[in-house]
Formats: sequence, structure tokens, C-alpha cells
Amino acid sequence: MKSSIDNLKNTDTKDFCLLNSLQLIDRQPIFCSRIVYHDVAMKERQEVMACATDRQPFNQRSIDYLRSEKWLLDYPPILSITEVSIDNLSPFSYICPIGYRNGRPEYIHVLTSEPLSESLQQHLKKSATIVSKYLNLAMDWNSRTNEIQILEQILQKASHQLRNSLSLVSLYAQNLCFGLKDSPWQEQAQVICQSVERIDLNLHELIDCSQGNCLRLTPQDLRSLVLARIDFLQPAIEQKQLNIRISDTSAILMLDRLQIEQVFDNILSNAIHFSPIFGTIECTWQVFQGEVLIKITDEGTGIASADLPNIFNPFYSRREGGTGLGLTIAKKIVLDHQGSLWAQNLNSGGAQFSLILSK
Repeated sequence: MKSSIDNLKNTDTKDFCLLNSLQLIDRQPIFCSRIVYHDVAMKERQEVMACATDRQPFNQRSIDYLRSEKWLLDYPPILSITEVSIDNLSPFSYICPIGYRNGRPEYIHVLTSEPLSESLQQHLKKSATIVSKYLNLAMDWNSRTNEIQILEQILQKASHQLRNSLSLVSLYAQNLCFGLKDSPWQEQAQVICQSVERIDLNLHELIDCSQGNCLRLTPQDLRSLVLARIDFLQPAIEQKQLNIRISDTSAILMLDRLQIEQVFDNILSNAIHFSPIFGTIECTWQVFQGEVLIKITDEGTGIASADLPNIFNPFYSRREGGTGLGLTIAKKIVLDHQGSLWAQNLNSGGAQFSLILSK
């Protein structure tokens, strides 16, 4: 996943389609190739057209006729080759749909001087398949980019609010330190001050530096990382006398450890909160070539159907006293790592959070 979309930009889409059109007209008897597609970034239909240099260029009237699609009397199945009639423009004409978006077709349209052979039809299908996959990647890239930008804006606002509260706590804690001089309670006030400083530092690291290009990626052992977070949450685990099961195997992943720790802390703390006493929480993973699928499950009551579509929304919380930011932050961090995070209910009861991370 990561290698597929890391360097993809919406501005590259037109160049990519033009390159495919140019490659098609290199194959005789194709002398003109058009690719019509929906640009997700510009939110409008686009067209690229390439014509052989030894052919007389189309006049504007002919181009307008092609773009009008009045000749497109039927919508053929995706990736099928259909001959269509183009009045006075070409002896032969073929269309290969690559998709249908917003009720309109995306397609490759070629004009030829003689019937298209079976081998060239297969070549046209391959080109259509490649363009279709690229457009799907572009749509995915655009969706992820928009989602990350929205989350960044929300988290910046949340960070500002949280830091204001932390500043107030820090001020009162420092006043306590001065007021409790030579008192046995001064040490506890100093612990509060130090904790506030650590929280503020972590908040800065997790939110202000959580953009994808600021990730501090280092090789991390997945099992050791999970064990460390379980150890961190041990008091809450012991309070409910929960049984924790994790995979015996491990994997080395390129991660920003501080941020991914926050992801596991948020998901595991939710699993602990909603687990019954003596319940079991499982954290397992499977390695698939360049990716790792991680699943965290609990034996709680599951997620209400009305809550399931909203649990990653900012300020939406199912926990009493919760801020509704934990899962929002977790999802943004995973997206910054070019991964995926989603939740579902298990048929056996309980909830399952799944995330995909690249190796």
C-alpha cells in the first residue's frame, strides 16, 4: 500500500493518461487515442488526446463532436471493446470503458484506419486496466489527503484547548510547590509539575509533529512495542483481572514509535474499559508480504450500531468523561503512516479494531 501511493499526486494524473494515449498511437493502425476520466482533485471530467503526426489534425468542430458524446449511444461493460460509429471522422472507432463515476463514463477511445486486431484489442484492454487502477489510486490518495488535512485542523484546535488547561494546572502546581516549602506534600506537587511537562511535551510531539513528512521512522519490533504498552496499562488490567493474549511471532516495522504507542494506548485502554471482569483481550497480527494486519479484540458488549460510523469522529465518545479525541488521534497517526484503521463488531460479541501498517 505504502509504495503504491507515497509519491502519487493528483497533478500527475493527466500526464499519466497522456503517456498511455501516446503509447497507443504508436500501435498501427491506431492514429488517435482519447482518454476521458473524472479528476477527483478538480472534481470535473478531463480529457487527454494524442494523434499521430502524419495525420491531418481535427478541426474544432470535429473535436467538439467527439466531446459531445452524441455518438455514444450505449454504455458498454467496463473493460470491454466495442466498435462505435463516428460520422466522417474515422473508418473505424473503438471504445473501452474504464469506469463509471457520477453517472458518466470514463473510457479510452481510439480511432483506427482499419479493423482492430485481436492482439491490439487485448493491448487496449491492458492499457484500460492500468489507467483504471491508477485512477483508483489517485482517488484513494485524494481521499486520504483530505481526511488527514481535516484531522490536522481539528487536532490543532484540540491541542490549543488542551494546552490552555495544562498551563492552568501547571501554574497551580507550581504555586503549590512554593506554598508547601519544607512540607512533605511538596514532593507530590513537584510530581504534578513534572507530569504536566511530560504531557505537554508528548502533546507537542503527537500533534504538532504528527504530519506525515515529520514522522521519525525507525525500525521497531512489533511484539516488544505491544508488550511495553501492556506493561504501561498493567494497573488497569489487574484491576479487572483481565487475560491478555498476544501473538508469539513478531515483525520489524518502520514506525514513529512515540506516535504508534499512542495508537495502541488508545485502542487497548478502550478494550480494557469495555471488557468485563475476568475477560480476555487479544492482540494478534499476521504478516502479508510488505504489510502487517493487527487485530485487537475484547469481550465487551461491542459497539452500538448508531456509534459505529462515528467512533473516529472528533469529540465523539462512548466513555463517560472521555474527550472523544483518542480514536481520532489514533486514526490520523495510522493514516500518516500510510496505513488503515477500522472497527467492527464480532459475531461472538465484543469489538475488534484492525489496523494495517507497512513493514
